Amino acid sequence: MSTLLPTDAASSVAELLTPRKMDHLRALEAESIFILREAVAEFARPVMLYSIGKDSSVMLRLAQKAFYPGKFPFPLLHIDTSYKFPEMISFRDNYAKEIGADLIVHRNEKAIADGANPLDLGTQNCCGLLKTRSLLDALEEGGYDAAFGGARRDEEKSRAKERVYSFRDGNGQWDPKNQRPELWQTYNSRLKKGESIRVFPLSNWTELDIWLYLYAEQIPIVPLYFAREREAVIRSGQITLTYPNTRLLPGEKIEPVMCRMRSLGCMPCTGAIRSEADTIEKIIAELISFRRSERENRAIDHDEEGSMETKKREGYF
Repeated sequence: MSTLLPTDAASSVAELLTPRKMDHLRALEAESIFILREAVAEFARPVMLYSIGKDSSVMLRLAQKAFYPGKFPFPLLHIDTSYKFPEMISFRDNYAKEIGADLIVHRNEKAIADGANPLDLGTQNCCGLLKTRSLLDALEEGGYDAAFGGARRDEEKSRAKERVYSFRDGNGQWDPKNQRPELWQTYNSRLKKGESIRVFPLSNWTELDIWLYLYAEQIPIVPLYFAREREAVIRSGQITLTYPNTRLLPGEKIEPVMCRMRSLGCMPCTGAIRSEADTIEKIIAELISFRRSERENRAIDHDEEGSMETKKREGYF
C-alpha cells in the first residue's frame, strides 16, 4: 500500500520551517559545530566515518561550516563491505571529489575473497567480518584516536545509550554500563594509550531535523532516497532491490515496485519502503505521518542473535 501524502507537500514543509523551528535547527547546528571543533582541538588524529547516507551528508556540511574557509582537518573513512548499493558508491566517489575530501576506503579483502555474505553466514557473522573487523583494523592502521559517527539517539535503542564522546577500550569495544558522565556539555577526552573515542555530533538530532536541514541547506543525497519504480523481490516481507548480480533465493520473482530507501546499508540486509515521495518536500510530508521505526527495514536491527547493542559492544559503528 502506498503511503498517503498531503495534497501540497511544499506547503506542509513551509509550515514546518517556522522561525521557531529554524531557531531549533540553528541551535542543533551550533551544538554540532561546537562538538566538531572541540574534538579536533582535543584529539591528535581524528577521522570521520562516512556511511554515504543522509546523516553523513549533514555531518559533512557541518564539518565544512565548522572549519570554513579552510578544509575540514580530517579524512573521511568509508568501510566498504562490497555489498553497498552501486548508487551509493557512485555518489561517494563523485561527491568526495567535488568537495575535495580526503577519502579513505577500507575493505576486509580476505573475508570478501572468502565469500563472506549474510545469506550463508547470517548477519551477526557477516557484519562481524565485513564491518566491525574492518572498522577496527582501519582505525588501528590509521592511528586514529577519535572517530566521528553520524548516529542519532532517536534511531535505535542502543544508540540512545551513547554519550556524545563515547569511550572505547584498547580493543575498540564499548561497555554501555561503564560510560563517562557528560554534564553541562563537558566532554571527557582523556585517553590511555590504545584507547579511543567515538564522537557523535548528531546525537540530539531527530530524523525530521535531518530532513528539514537537508531541505533548508539543499544538501546533495544519494538518489535512492527518492521514490521511483525499481526492480525488487519480496524477501521475508522486505522489499529487497535487485541488480544483475543479486543472488535470488528459490521461488523469488523479480517485480517492479514503486519504492524508496528510508535508511541505507548493505543490499541484502536493507529493504526499501513503498512510497511515492520523489522530492525532499514529499519525504518530509510522508515522514510526519509515519509511526514506524526509521530502521524497520534493516535486517541487522531485528536479528536477535546479532542485536545492534551486541554489535556495538564488539566495536561496531
